[in-house]
Parts: sequence; C-alpha cells; structure tokens
Amino acid sequence: MTRAAFAAYRLAGVVGYPFLKPYVGWRVARGKEDRRRLKERYGIAGMTRPEPGPLVWIHAASVGESAAVAPLVRAIAADGLGVVMTTGTTTSARFVEERLAECAIHQYVPLDVRPAVRRFLDHWRPDLAIVAESEIWPLTIHELSARRIPQILVNARLSDRSFQRWKGKPRLAEALFENFAQVVAQSDIDAERFRLLGAPAVTLAGNLKADADPLPADRALLQQLEAAIGQRPRFAAISTHPGEEEIVAEVHARLKGRHEGLLTILVPRHVERGAAIARMLAGKGLVVKRRSLDELPDQGTDVYLGDTMGELGVYLRLSEIAFIGKSITGQGGQNPIEAAMLSTGILTGRYVQNFRDSYQRLLRNGGARLVRDTDTLAAQLDGLLLDPMQRMAMAGAALRSVGEMRGALDRTLLALDPFVHPLRLSVSLERRGRVVAGR
Repeated sequence: MTRAAFAAYRLAGVVGYPFLKPYVGWRVARGKEDRRRLKERYGIAGMTRPEPGPLVWIHAASVGESAAVAPLVRAIAADGLGVVMTTGTTTSARFVEERLAECAIHQYVPLDVRPAVRRFLDHWRPDLAIVAESEIWPLTIHELSARRIPQILVNARLSDRSFQRWKGKPRLAEALFENFAQVVAQSDIDAERFRLLGAPAVTLAGNLKADADPLPADRALLQQLEAAIGQRPRFAAISTHPGEEEIVAEVHARLKGRHEGLLTILVPRHVERGAAIARMLAGKGLVVKRRSLDELPDQGTDVYLGDTMGELGVYLRLSEIAFIGKSITGQGGQNPIEAAMLSTGILTGRYVQNFRDSYQRLLRNGGARLVRDTDTLAAQLDGLLLDPMQRMAMAGAALRSVGEMRGALDRTLLALDPFVHPLRLSVSLERRGRVVAGR
C-alpha cells in the first residue's frame, strides 16, 4: 500500500509536470513568485556551489520560519560550513537576502517533482538537510534518503489537524518520518506525536522563535507614524482572518465614544485582502487609511490598515496591546512570540492549538488574556485603555514569558552536533592540509 502511494505520488508529479508552468505563472501574477528567478523552482540553480568543503541545506517555508532558524544558520556558518537556504515565498527571500546574505546562499525551494528535486540535489550536493517546522515533501524526502543525505526536522511541530491526518495513514506516515535521522520538537506534545508517527529519534528543544531577533522596523517609517498618531489611544489587531476584521470594526465603533481619538491599527494576515477589508470598514462608516497606498493616519482616521508585507515590527511598536487573530473565527492561532518579544500585551481567542505551549505560558504569567467574542474583546480593551498600569503589567509579563522560553537554540545545536561535528572536522582537516601544503 505504501509503495503504491509513493508510486501514485511520483506518477502525479510526472503527469502534472507539464501543467506546472501555468500554475507557477498564476502565482507570479499574484505576486507570490519572483519572475526573474522562476528557474530555481524547477531546480535550476541561480548560483554556483561554494567549493571546496561540506554544504548544509536549510529550508524554511516563509518569513516566520526563516526568522526562527536565522540564529541556527549563523551558528552553522560560523563553523566554516557552506549553507544554501531555501524558502518558498518572495518575502522570505527578501528576509534571507537582507539578514543572512553574509552567511547563506538563498535559493527558492524546488517544486516537489522528481526532475526539479534531482537538478537541485545534483548541483548543490548537500551533506546534510535541515528542514524547519512541518515541511513534509514526500519526493524530496525520498531523494535525500536514496542519496544517504541525513535529514533533520528542527523546531518541529504538528498541528492537531495534521496529526489526525497522518494518524489515519500510519504506514505512509512511518514510511516518511522514518527517513528523518533526528526530529527536534518544539513541545512534549509535538515530540510524542512524531514518535507515534514513526520518527526513530526525537528530542525536545522548545521553540526557536523565542531565541530569534525581534522583528525589524523601518526607523523612518516608525517615526513618521508616531508623529502622525501622536498621543491618541490605540490598539492593534494583527494577523486577522475573515470574520475577525468585522469583530474589530464593531469593537472600535463601541469604544470610540469612550476613548476620544481612538485609533485601531488593523493588520490582516493576508494583505491581498486589503481592498476588500477597506470597503467593509468604509461601509460601516469608519474612516480608513491604507499603508499600501502610502497614506498616513490623521486625526479623523478610525482605522489604519497595515496591508503590507514585512512591516509587522513597525505596527507592533505602535501599540502596547494587540489582539492576535485566527483565534476567534479562525482555527489554530498565530505565533504570539513576535508580539511578546516587543513588550506587547496580547489578547486572543480560544482557538490557538497550533501555539498551545506559548499561549499557556503567556496566560499563566499574565502576558495574555482570552476573549470569546466581540463583547469580551471590547470589555478587555476598554479596561486596558483606561488603565496604563494594567497595560504595563501585561507588557512586562509578555516579555518575561519570552525570556522563560529561551534556550531552544542551544538545545537544538546540541541535538545537531552528531551530524554537524563530522562536517566541522572535515573543514578543520582541509584547512590544516592547506597550511601544510603551503609551507
């Protein structure tokens, strides 16, 4: 059955390969692909492999995962190892090129079809493959295993939905997960899930995002917005999903009469929805300014819509309190560590199972509070806007919670050492040989 499933997956890749070009073209039209570098998605390298010496391939799907593994990338490169880092989005590509260019070569991850994966591996010849979080690509896993390249999953997590899906296909799950030489899990629950699905070696390290750098912010833009907003009371609603923007709009309408000059900073998870959200807000009688149109809030602005990518660090620095979405009308929640790291108190709905451990600590310490609906969100915000001491206490508790979560990087490096040390030794011997040859 497992062999048949793999064969069917490979066959689907072969049959579907001619149709990938229109699909990738559609993604280009939506701004999800870099037109100049499309060949990389087909495994055709955009740069040469650094020679000589071992090379580590590190993959992170998007910006959040890239930020989480950035300290790990720097640590591996500091050992003298070459690093090629792949991502799957244009924003994560910019992140890597801006913040890791000195220690890693960026490429877009190849599509999970045999020709693309084989071209990629033939060119880069990695000695070790490290994948962040929950990127499971069957054909890539199979090709790495066939070449006897160790595969390691770091900062690994499995959502409730993903775990149930894999648990329903136990033989297929085991056939995939048994290929990982090491799984370094975020939490006890994640670790146990990977063991149950057949991963042979699992360790617990915690969440690498707690050891990452704070989100960056364009200083000039931040100062410009701070000057435009002045001393107005404000709150942020970030990473919102459909249905939650309507809740935030209703909360603003209820509170604006109680808090003169109230400004809501609304940052949807998917910025391409910006125009539709702006129309909805205007339909409710709210005055909206949009960052994507280079607009600034004025004294008459109700909602400042942060419909841009890569500027969350700016928006979070503008408010002491933030509601984090995908938690009331959505399912699973969004990462709260980025907000907590910037001393932001957090309000969240109940559906945060994908970040269960982080939220449990934040709630226990008082850095986060639960809300159920429009009424409870409005009530919590009303109290916090009236009481700066409460806001300060929440912000401090959020930052303290991040401090308690730190240490995952050291534990991850320890788990990786049996695989990295031989490569490090190879570099050392090679350098010694060059010194001897030069005498």
